[in-house]
Amino acid sequence: MGRSTMAKQYKVGVVGATGMVGQRFVTLLENHPWFKLTALAASERSAGKTYAEAVGAHWMMQTPMPKSVQNMVVLNAADVAAVAAQVDFVFCAVNMKKEEIKALEEAYAKAECPVVSNNSAHRFTPDVPMIVPEINAAHTAVIPAQRARLGTKRGFIAVKSNCSLQSYVPALHPLRSFGITDCLVCTYQAISGAGKNFDTFPEILDNVIPYIGGEEEKSEQEPLKLWGRVENGVIVPAAAPRFTAQCLRVPVSDGHMAAVFVRFENKPQQEEILKAWADFSGPAQALGLPSAPKQFLHYFTENDRPQPKLDRMLENGMAVSIGRLREDTQYDYKFVCLSHNTLRGAAGGGVLLAELLAAEGYLD
Repeated sequence: MGRSTMAKQYKVGVVGATGMVGQRFVTLLENHPWFKLTALAASERSAGKTYAEAVGAHWMMQTPMPKSVQNMVVLNAADVAAVAAQVDFVFCAVNMKKEEIKALEEAYAKAECPVVSNNSAHRFTPDVPMIVPEINAAHTAVIPAQRARLGTKRGFIAVKSNCSLQSYVPALHPLRSFGITDCLVCTYQAISGAGKNFDTFPEILDNVIPYIGGEEEKSEQEPLKLWGRVENGVIVPAAAPRFTAQCLRVPVSDGHMAAVFVRFENKPQQEEILKAWADFSGPAQALGLPSAPKQFLHYFTENDRPQPKLDRMLENGMAVSIGRLREDTQYDYKFVCLSHNTLRGAAGGGVLLAELLAAEGYLD
């Protein structure tokens, strides 16, 4: 618990600072007790402008742009040495091709600047930990092996998982003791997950789009990496359960929902499931990390909850809401989950991961 009142402040940069997730990082870092924002970086076309000029009319947050960043001059994200010189580590939320992101993040790591990434590019690199701090904090143990591969002393890459997983994997995690064998999940994903709002995505109004590129594969494969184990310097994904996923884009600003159907080796009682959720906490809570929700999983007894509009901001958008647990005719149980996709699912999850890495000494 002692580390939660950390006296040390880390200087941090946001690479990809002008996009929606970059903006969310900027707002979350405004009054952060451990992290001080000292560098903003973006594409060449934004470089040299003040942050206010570079973002212009595209500020997408509900709160105004923090005064402290408005006149900060945006650096060129590709000028790795210049950015790395100003910070202890960076958050990365760039919008580029996958191979370009991989190369950029590795360049920062090799410049001895740790990278906490919101991007998917390195999620399946075997020695890059993909961490939800409540679920698999132990995967930080793979970092020394990654540093050995990169030839670095400090530099490494850590990533957070896909935003849609953050609704249903936390709910499944405490139920693994009952032996989950099969899981079917349908996700209903907000437009901010595509970096859009209603002004920039008019075709979503009065509509549902039944396809999000790459999302179903991520939804089926990433949980197995989260539940994997560190062995011989890599993360070996879990062999089970079997996942199948269907992902839909729905006309909601923020908040990804999931309808979950699950089958067990040892079918628990409904009361056992509710108790597992109520009692669950993880390393983020034990360490008292500043962004961690006090109660990670919240169960609603009302039939019509959780709802994005009512429940996405629970615990500053860092908690997961669950409802409608009941027995199923084909699977054992079904239930509904919700998480805030740009807070818990993206920037907030990234900040929480960085807090874990700081508490464990990986950013020193």
